[in-house]
Amino acid sequence: MTTSVPQASEGAARGAPRLADIAAQAEVSEATASRVLNGKAGVAAATRRRVLAALDVLGYERPLRLKRRSAGLVGLVIPELTNPIFPAFAQVVEQVLAGHGYTPMLCTQMPGGATEDELVEQLEERGVSGIVFLSGLHADATADPARYLALAGRGVPFVLINGYNAHIPVSFVSPDDRAAARMAVRHLADLGHERIGLAIGPTRYVPSRRKAEGFTAALRDHVGLPQVEAERLVQRTLFTVEGGHAAASALLDRGCTAVVCGSDMMALGAVRAARERGLAVPGDVSVVGFDDSPLIAFTDPPLTTVRQPVQAMASAAVGALLEEINGNPVQRTEFVFQPELVVRVRRPRRCGTRRPRCVRRVDPGG
Repeated sequence: MTTSVPQASEGAARGAPRLADIAAQAEVSEATASRVLNGKAGVAAATRRRVLAALDVLGYERPLRLKRRSAGLVGLVIPELTNPIFPAFAQVVEQVLAGHGYTPMLCTQMPGGATEDELVEQLEERGVSGIVFLSGLHADATADPARYLALAGRGVPFVLINGYNAHIPVSFVSPDDRAAARMAVRHLADLGHERIGLAIGPTRYVPSRRKAEGFTAALRDHVGLPQVEAERLVQRTLFTVEGGHAAASALLDRGCTAVVCGSDMMALGAVRAARERGLAVPGDVSVVGFDDSPLIAFTDPPLTTVRQPVQAMASAAVGALLEEINGNPVQRTEFVFQPELVVRVRRPRRCGTRRPRCVRRVDPGG
């Protein structure tokens, strides 16, 4: 039996790939790969996508018969690309959309560039079928929700990720920010820390507010710190490395031996602040991030963090949007996903004078 194998694109490696190479890349049998490449029926949709993805990975163009017409354009509006958690979300959203035949359009806000409202206007001009908003103005409690009500009134389906506003009657997808802060505090309290600080963003952002609420409640439950004292250990800053550095410096000045951060980028800044003082992480100071964005496991030290369930959240958001696009409205509420504490690095804690007491135990915090 002969099988038509696609010809290599200019960017592919020398020589055409063998059917065996495609099958191995897709982790399917050669017979299955052959059926997909020849446009035969009888192959599951997920398996078909794996074979097509193998062609893309190997750098070969798909046969014309396998190229299908786009089901429509879907906009994805994100704040920036410098924080690796946003590209991670974007990749999953785009993969799921492509799997359903939709063409994603990535719109990124940059300082001095187009605003969210301007990006939405451009997307509407291009006739998008729907829009996914990630950490947009809906997450800012001071922003006017009327822009989203007007968008819904114009009949544009959309879904909102990270940030909740009860005045916007659409589907929201969020991590449990309060639970994330509680996980981090409980982990640090179990290590013996009694003076734990929180580096977080401004109060107007819903995720920041929720994390702060979970943090102060956890300090009360696990360390016995009153609400008023716990709030003094919350340092509000920017969601950047520089912001984390500044916040951690202030918290270390207040005697904190551990810092919970609102993002992994902030946590990297906190590590830098500790090292500038000659303190080892995690030997002298423990730092916990949030997101578990790509490459964080390879930092020095590998960072303990609270992982956002990016795959599940992004898939749920796209699923809700596609239901709306297809005229099947889903429940217009907030779908909350549970985060996961990811503990990295196991080193003995040093007994230092900065701690109210020396706890001799193995510290998996980093």
